[in-house]
Amino acid sequence: MSAEAHTSTEYIKHHLQNLTFGQLPAGYQRGDGETLSVGTWTLAHTAKEAKDMGFMAINVDTMGFSVLLGALFLFFFHRASVLATKSAANVVPGGWVNFVEWVVEFVDSSVKGSFTSRNPMVAPLALTIFIWIFLMNAMDLLPIDWLPRLAGLSGLPFMKVVVSTDPNATFGMSLTVFALVLYYSVKMKGLGGFVGELTLQPFGKWGMPANLLLEGVNLIAKPVSLALRLFGNMYAGEMIFILIAIMFSGGAVMMLTGGVLQWAWAVFHILIITLQAFIFMTLTIVYLDMAHQEHH
Repeated sequence: MSAEAHTSTEYIKHHLQNLTFGQLPAGYQRGDGETLSVGTWTLAHTAKEAKDMGFMAINVDTMGFSVLLGALFLFFFHRASVLATKSAANVVPGGWVNFVEWVVEFVDSSVKGSFTSRNPMVAPLALTIFIWIFLMNAMDLLPIDWLPRLAGLSGLPFMKVVVSTDPNATFGMSLTVFALVLYYSVKMKGLGGFVGELTLQPFGKWGMPANLLLEGVNLIAKPVSLALRLFGNMYAGEMIFILIAIMFSGGAVMMLTGGVLQWAWAVFHILIITLQAFIFMTLTIVYLDMAHQEHH
């Protein structure tokens, strides 16, 4: 277990807490007994401090790993495009180029199978969503203590490495998709057509209140379901890894059992992290396709 956590409960709470940066008000008494004389922007040292920082606080680890993984995605796929260009000049493409081409073709076929309109933005968006979320989820396969322990040695109180276990990240992505759905709904159907869908279906003009309730709930459920599905599955997977890690402090037999369980769960989890990225991508394509369709 980490040096900051001496019991199983503390260990679990420590690994599920984000590294949060925010403002604590003047007069606030911190966990170490220090009383702030002025409002101070600082890193939270306890879960209570993170909560008391309020809405404007930032989960530094979530933001940092999101940007890092996004940059890695752009770098390696750009590298593949450069190598592919060279291969067009009679240079034999390597395994990485073949893999990237396979991923691009897979995403492109998914878009062609689910998106019936024409929009050159959808396929690149789907590719970005699939790879970025997959990389976020794949951080769950790293040994549970490596990065938090390294962060502790660097003086940081917390380090949560799986971005998709933070609902702020999953809701951020789902709300971005939702904004695109609203934009294309209005663009393709006009404001009147979009409002008409919400108020006139499925029961016609005499059922406007019921129509608005049903269609409004259906509309709002899209970003909520996107965010909570990804968050719930990845949070549960992370919790299982943490519980298995606790077994390593229970003696030789428990350590051996924990090692077997960790390996088995990691193998199964590869399917989960890929499936969740695929589901998020597919639903995004379907929702955008619905936004492009005009109902009569």
